[in-house]
Amino acid sequence: MATDSPADIPGKATVHSLYHAGSTRRITLIVALAVIVIAAAILSAGTGTVAIQPGDTILAIAHPPAAALNDFLCDNLPAGASVFSGILIAIPAPANPQAELIVTGFRLPRIILAILTGASLAVAGAVMQGLLRNPLVSPFTLGLSSAAAFGAAIAIVIGPGIIGAWFLVSNDIFIIVMAFIFGWLSMLLVYGISRSRGTNQSTLILAGVVIGYLFQAGVMALKYVTSNDNLRDIVIWLMGGMWGASWTAVLLLLPLCLICFFLLERMSWDLNALAAGDDVAKNLGINVGKFRLTGLMISTFAASCCMAFTGIIGFIGLMAPHICRMIIGTDHRYLIPCSALLGAAILLISDTAARTVMSPVEIPVGIILYIVGGIFFLFLIMRGQGRGLY
Repeated sequence: MATDSPADIPGKATVHSLYHAGSTRRITLIVALAVIVIAAAILSAGTGTVAIQPGDTILAIAHPPAAALNDFLCDNLPAGASVFSGILIAIPAPANPQAELIVTGFRLPRIILAILTGASLAVAGAVMQGLLRNPLVSPFTLGLSSAAAFGAAIAIVIGPGIIGAWFLVSNDIFIIVMAFIFGWLSMLLVYGISRSRGTNQSTLILAGVVIGYLFQAGVMALKYVTSNDNLRDIVIWLMGGMWGASWTAVLLLLPLCLICFFLLERMSWDLNALAAGDDVAKNLGINVGKFRLTGLMISTFAASCCMAFTGIIGFIGLMAPHICRMIIGTDHRYLIPCSALLGAAILLISDTAARTVMSPVEIPVGIILYIVGGIFFLFLIMRGQGRGLY
């Protein structure tokens, strides 16, 4: 018995075509954001106290790996094949002799760290907002940032001490480890407190706010009792910046962030179901309590890893998901990658401005983001005219 195709049924063909048109538009926007991030990275790599032309910037990035691969092929392939392969991948060195050292040695690790941090904070914000069905939730409102700041402040005040001497840990590494541990464990505290009263989203948000205030009190107490030098270090760390950028940090964060992004993207269908309410998600077979805990832990892990190296970076987790919902909708299959790319672009551009606007003096990127975020949300309030953010 023949069945009707979507094109043979009035109305169904329209819905089918509209769905594909919407998907195509969203994918196009995501690709456009990816191109913007790449272009911003190239321009940022050439911008600074020593200006480098875009052509030399591209050659400085592409020449070292191409030369290394070419040497490997020449050493390990037969003579004829090595010559042919060397011709294919030969990339000249940049005309500016300083370009390769400046770009790959100093600016590129910072650029990649900014991209990873912006993407992690934006994705964490988008997922947390979806899990708790609240557009104002972010790593800040759930206490993660305050807890990471408290861990870093403890490390700055007490130093590595006996434990650091035993494990040969430097002061910078000790700060990074303590910030990560406290940032991640804060979510366990929030969830543990809320679970005793039921794991609904309102209780989780309230517990996060309370935990954040407690850790802020701890930070203020440490700032009050510490020396002037330690106080300066705490204040600078709280302002946020890409000062912890290095190839070691990038190689450590890159696989962790990619794994977290992959796991959170796999949760997008369940996040879409959860948007209809806990009861609907339960009827669809989702263990809401376990799903909420898993999503919060993964997003917190990604954000904590990056903030341990950068300090407190504000507004990315709120601003990027809001903008993406306006241009791409609430489908988390597209919202998560869109938020990641937009968060990366915002932080990368802000960091470039922070290190160039008063060059050679560098200002903390947190100052730039507080200004941009404040203006953005003020615009939303004025645009909403009392109707709310949406």
